[in-house]
Amino acid sequence: MEKTTIMLPRNLKNKAISKAKKSSLSLGEFVRRALEMALLQPETSKKGKDSFFSDTRVFTGEVPTDIAKNHDKYLYGDDNQ
Repeated sequence: MEKTTIMLPRNLKNKAISKAKKSSLSLGEFVRRALEMALLQPETSKKGKDSFFSDTRVFTGEVPTDIAKNHDKYLYGDDNQ
């Protein structure tokens, strides 16, 4: 292992120490595990995380011209106006 010094905001360090103690880990081991977990997660862009941007399907059918005004009618039926 190599020794590394990092600067942490006081509140982040305190939270990390508390979480490490609850997990019966040293701060060093807690940080190593957290880094390993962060590095294992697949890298995705912000665009990929938002379902609005990740939806690639496009509706090509006809759309009523009053859909914005009467969206509840189209979503839930005539009874809910």
